[in-house]
Amino acid sequence: MSDSDEALLDRPIWSALTTSQKHLAEGGSRARRYPVDMTPFADMVDMSEASFAALGDLLPPSQVTALFTPDPVDVPSGFKVVLSETGEQMIGSPADSPLRDAEIVRLGAADVLAMMALTALTKPGPFAARTHELGTFLGIRAGGELVAMTGERMKPGKFTEMTAVCVHPDYRGRGYAQALLAAVARQIEARGEIPFLHVFSNNNSAIALYQRQGMRIRRRLHVTAFMKQA
Repeated sequence: MSDSDEALLDRPIWSALTTSQKHLAEGGSRARRYPVDMTPFADMVDMSEASFAALGDLLPPSQVTALFTPDPVDVPSGFKVVLSETGEQMIGSPADSPLRDAEIVRLGAADVLAMMALTALTKPGPFAARTHELGTFLGIRAGGELVAMTGERMKPGKFTEMTAVCVHPDYRGRGYAQALLAAVARQIEARGEIPFLHVFSNNNSAIALYQRQGMRIRRRLHVTAFMKQA
């Protein structure tokens, strides 16, 4: 993997929407976004006023969008910032973590309500009605209830992001997150792709978990969410 290949991850949203997921992109040469019922992510070719104007044209009233960028974003007038944080971008192959008392299953359209309920409870990040269409999602059920899941989201070039790492509070401490991360990573690698993920910088426990599994922090990104002013 060359440095130029890995540079795609500096702007993962723009890179995904101009490479492997360009068929999903809404917008044009200055600004692109995912369909809102998949994820609220968007990005621009640069941070110029013209590019912000192009992105604004893609945003309906009250719709929040989010950027992942290598530098802080100076949002111009006409937009309201609702979140400005940093996140760690981590890359690598999580170590295998076998389960003894649970089975990993593939999730699909029939599981959307359960997936949305679990993410609403655990808050791993945005998850919408069509997020599962961005890649394969795997889960663990207990007593007929979905209690853990992980899946795929952004796909910049030959990289695939692992996302929605979540476990129901009553089922934590059983190794479910580790097992699901490893299982998702194996399917990514089987396609000749490289797994990575994002985690807020203040989520020390998750960062430590991913490091124990063999992932490394590649760089820090700025996460900026905003909407058009009313």
